[in-house]
Amino acid sequence: MTAKTLSNPSEQMGTLLIIILGALAAITPLAIDMYLPAMPSIADDLGAMSGAVQSTLAAYTAGFALGQLVHGPLSDSLGRRRVMLSGVLMFMVGAVLCASAESIEQLTIIRAIQGFAGAAAAVVVQALVRDLFEREQFSRTMSFITLVMTLAPLVAPMLGGHLALWFGWRSIFWVLAGFAAIVIVMVYIAIPETLKPEARKPLNFSSVMRNYAKLLRNRSVLGYLLASGFSFAGMFAFLTSGSFVYISYYGLSPDAFGYMFGLNVVCLIIMTTINGRFVTRLGCRNMLMIGLGVQLFAGITVFLAQLFNAGFWGTAIPVMMFVGGISMVASNISASVLNEYPDIAGTAASLMGTMRFGVGTIIGFILSLISAHSPWPMVIAITTCGVLSSASYWFLARKNEK
Repeated sequence: MTAKTLSNPSEQMGTLLIIILGALAAITPLAIDMYLPAMPSIADDLGAMSGAVQSTLAAYTAGFALGQLVHGPLSDSLGRRRVMLSGVLMFMVGAVLCASAESIEQLTIIRAIQGFAGAAAAVVVQALVRDLFEREQFSRTMSFITLVMTLAPLVAPMLGGHLALWFGWRSIFWVLAGFAAIVIVMVYIAIPETLKPEARKPLNFSSVMRNYAKLLRNRSVLGYLLASGFSFAGMFAFLTSGSFVYISYYGLSPDAFGYMFGLNVVCLIIMTTINGRFVTRLGCRNMLMIGLGVQLFAGITVFLAQLFNAGFWGTAIPVMMFVGGISMVASNISASVLNEYPDIAGTAASLMGTMRFGVGTIIGFILSLISAHSPWPMVIAITTCGVLSSASYWFLARKNEK
């Protein structure tokens, strides 16, 4: 089948197209957050230690981090549609294999491959939107996609918790496979190839690597990347250990954990709204410092709360605050870096995504080696990430800003 093209995409924009783009953006949030409430059940069913189950999440994000570096250049060379379809198809096959896994080792390997595949949708969506829409449409479309990406983690753990209770943990991956199949059909029918042949670039990985090196040699950019990475890693510490801490230590049911996770996302939405309202008035730098300050305060508070035995809410409320600051930190760091390197914005965006998930994967892997039946490993990780994120900004990025 010859790839379809749009002569004037903004005029042909419809609700279905927006829904498909939102569904593509939601694939990885669903894949990460949907099975969190089922982690203790997976450990019991497969006879695995809690740390081994946690490592399946680190495996997914490691594959996702690597995939972002690969799929972007591939889509610039081969076209958006081909890379997107093959990535989602590979993700679907991975979900089926996860549902059929008979050991924790199989599940871990398959999740890494699934993460690599899932990165295709995350990377290509942004490039596809940039191809499809004129400037006046671009902002509106990306706002919707960002909203879907924020709402997906709100629904995913609740749905996953109920599926785990009613049908078992394997049903979660069957649902993910079905969702991916629907997305494939919608993309195949409704999404055109948006990158014209004359606009495609030869696949030259040496040039891509030179651009990555150029970014990393800039101490200001390096500071931003590390600040963003540690900010995300603090949230990832909760994603990795939170279900065991909340369910096994504090005694929440899997569906109750889903609702508690939802409160974290509500805080994320609130902070995103605040940032959007005040960033034009106060500027990216000031909003970034506010976001980093919120996360630093939350990290110190959760440590003190655990030290003085403040109970479940002493842990849950600071975690909500930390998660809430994620978008404020990430969006303002992205704006700062992309503004400095507009000519290689795609490469810079890929590197930022890889840094976030790469640092998060390292933190998750470390936590997987430690028992998750005490809140302390998660708490120390969140506190450390809050401190390191602020330090990276103040001693690298801000100190070397032009």
